[in-house]
Amino acid sequence: MSINKNKTIIEKSKKQAEWYILDAEQYKLGRLTSKVAYILKNKNKINYLPYQEGNSHIIIINSKKVQTTGNKSKQKIYKKHSGRPGGLKTEIFEKLQNRLPNRIIEHALKGMLPKNSLGRRLFKKVKIYPDQDHPHQSQNPLKINID
Repeated sequence: MSINKNKTIIEKSKKQAEWYILDAEQYKLGRLTSKVAYILKNKNKINYLPYQEGNSHIIIINSKKVQTTGNKSKQKIYKKHSGRPGGLKTEIFEKLQNRLPNRIIEHALKGMLPKNSLGRRLFKKVKIYPDQDHPHQSQNPLKINID
């Protein structure tokens, strides 16, 4: 009886979900979202597989105070199109941050996640709030620092 040693052993974790909390006020937009994508994809664990989702949930608070470098707050443009002729709408970073602060982080994070059903499932595990208040105190989230 021989055992094949080249098989990949995939363990499905039934562990309780891990909750993390990040304060967007302390970080730049790109650094924040790349770290969130890294944790969501489970790359910080030893049993990382690119096609499996982890059991990490992330809470981002103070999204209206997220920072950018250089003149991006005056120059970065967000576009959306209604699909009809002449339906292109543009908005600069500053105005979008005042109107819908969560959309900035959502847009950046969606660009860093896989463009398939796995990416859509991972995106549902992120909760973004424009200020300090969030309804997830009972999950006892761990505060993490990006360094």
